[in-house]
Amino acid sequence: MKVHSRDLDRQHDMPAGHLESATGVTSRYYCTGESQIDLAVEASRRALQDADVEASEVDLIISGCGIPYQTLPSTAPLVQKELGIGNGMASAFDVNSTCLSFLNALDYAAHLLTTGSFRTALLFSADIASRALPWREAPEVAGLFGDGAAAVVIRHTSGPDNRTFHMRTYPSAYDACQIAAGGTRFDFHKDNREFAENTVFKMNGADLFRITVANFSKFVDETLAAAGWSKSEVDLVIPHQASPHALSHMIRLTGFDAGKVVNIASEYGNQIAASIPTCLDLAIRQGRIERGCKLLFLGTSAGVSLGGMTFEF
Repeated sequence: MKVHSRDLDRQHDMPAGHLESATGVTSRYYCTGESQIDLAVEASRRALQDADVEASEVDLIISGCGIPYQTLPSTAPLVQKELGIGNGMASAFDVNSTCLSFLNALDYAAHLLTTGSFRTALLFSADIASRALPWREAPEVAGLFGDGAAAVVIRHTSGPDNRTFHMRTYPSAYDACQIAAGGTRFDFHKDNREFAENTVFKMNGADLFRITVANFSKFVDETLAAAGWSKSEVDLVIPHQASPHALSHMIRLTGFDAGKVVNIASEYGNQIAASIPTCLDLAIRQGRIERGCKLLFLGTSAGVSLGGMTFEF
């Protein structure tokens, strides 16, 4: 369901126009009756159809979600089941690095396919951010996020590897972006009130901004250098959609032409791990990507990590 910021202003008793002004997000999509698995399965089915691949051909399934369906077990096996891929017919597991989960899953899958251990990989990112937003404590943070899903199918070819991946982590800001409960950090039996209080998303934007400003420009240069590319050679930048303001700042920081940057944040919000593959899908459908295009994927994630991938389409 498409949800406009003006509707959320009314719902949360904020002045008209407040959320759009504060976040830059005019609309986003929220799930109503759909589950995260519903999103993942639908995105996967569409990816299989677009690739002209039968589900029975898939022997590797990787979930690259920012938040899992449940703490245990992992999300990928349930998607395998819902796709009708039978017992023992595929390997299914999760890769999690919050907003960079899709890029890490893609890099990992590419390595596994290269070894010959697998033939056809299905990767999906599906996130329902709307389930844990801090509307009471921080509505300007809550208003940044939207729900979404996307998936890709990849196969190994005999051609050269036209991809590089670069990631760096800055754990000094580990607590700047988190949902602290759900793992082993808080004991539900000893203090269920503290556990419940920490099931809501929290973000310290100032700490995240400092890390990004200090390191992102150099990180992008290193990512391009690893591929042997210059900035002028990049045909399209596909970034994580942290926020409209963050994207504008990234463009200024890195010096890329705004016309080369896929920017859907104002219409879709921050879809966590699903942001990057959603941008990729929309860019392909809009005709912005063709064979031979040099793509640069960029993103940040909680933890805090910076991630980048170069890929010749």
